[in-house]
Amino acid sequence: MKRAKRMNAFSASIFAELAAYRQQRRHLHDEWIDLSVGSPDLPPAPFVREAIARYANEPNAYGYTLRGIREFHEAVADYYRTAHGVVLDPETEVTYVIGSQDGLVHLPMVFADPGDVILLPDPGYPAYAAGVAMAEAEPYFLPLREENRFLPDLRAIPEDIAKRATIMFINFPGNPVPAIATESFYREVVEFAKRYDILVVSDFAYGELYYDGNKPVSFLSVPGAKDVGVEINSLSKSYNMAGCRVGYLCGNAEVIRTFAEFKSNLDYGVFWPIQKAAAEVLRHGADFCAESRAIYQSRRDALVDGLADIGWAVDRPQAGMFVWAKIPDGFTSLSFAKALIDQAGVVVTPGHAFGPSGEGYVRIALVQPEAVLRRAVAKLKATGLFASLAADRR
Repeated sequence: MKRAKRMNAFSASIFAELAAYRQQRRHLHDEWIDLSVGSPDLPPAPFVREAIARYANEPNAYGYTLRGIREFHEAVADYYRTAHGVVLDPETEVTYVIGSQDGLVHLPMVFADPGDVILLPDPGYPAYAAGVAMAEAEPYFLPLREENRFLPDLRAIPEDIAKRATIMFINFPGNPVPAIATESFYREVVEFAKRYDILVVSDFAYGELYYDGNKPVSFLSVPGAKDVGVEINSLSKSYNMAGCRVGYLCGNAEVIRTFAEFKSNLDYGVFWPIQKAAAEVLRHGADFCAESRAIYQSRRDALVDGLADIGWAVDRPQAGMFVWAKIPDGFTSLSFAKALIDQAGVVVTPGHAFGPSGEGYVRIALVQPEAVLRRAVAKLKATGLFASLAADRR
């Protein structure tokens, strides 16, 4: 059986590799604590679950929706106006996606030809690179470095690369790096994109998960952003609706029209009850988001403070659902992740899986209750891996 050449760009995910390694070591621990996959452990709001059940009981709910229903589009526009002061036309500047990964992987197929350059954050969400490979485009990685507050340096992009680039992905608050972009940085992005005729795709999946009152800036709120770009989001993280697979793409009308045309050849829309419930939560979910932020912030503090107590000093994230942690000397990110599996039964994601600049870090997901995170810290302490770090601090 022939295998398409494009499949050479793909391999088993790091999560499959970690799962297989853990399975080999399953006899080592009675309790395993998985902090690798960024899947919310909390349920959606009760009114969302009730809405899905109510609408799913409608006899006429089971046909094709073909596109985003008007109520969902209007709810997205209402949300952006209320939350970010952005005016969107629900007819021309909003379309649905089957979760944000649907859009992230497919956008390069619509706006890049084989050989075009696509600018990617490094480290970055693996779906970006998957989309580049599907489009047979060429990735150019933009390093996110601590000394630059984990923002890409647009001035470091070579002129010839900028001229060949058709798309730039940005992701703030980010995955795996939970940094927040500034409005001044976004203004630089708009100017850069206009100069080189580049489509900007802002992945805003963690826009509602922020801490200490530091609300992230929507890219679309910056003057000129809609001229050059779109923003993509899902309801997976902010509203704990990961399995519902519903989200939206909004912004530049021409991009939205072209992408919707492409989508009309791929699928038949999102289940009507899911879209109805999504519209409700976008309009009435502010209190739920505030409650979620409080939970995640408490988890963040429990984990970061606990790690500091055992000698592992990591940055306290401003947003998102991850801690991006620099690993001790003497390890690669993969060998360190495997050491935590072997010695503690704690699973984290090695940073190299997110791009070349991810080496030297691991990603830790805040997807367990505080009590479990504290047990994870205790298990890490018992390994002795951090004893020398703790001694150095003393």
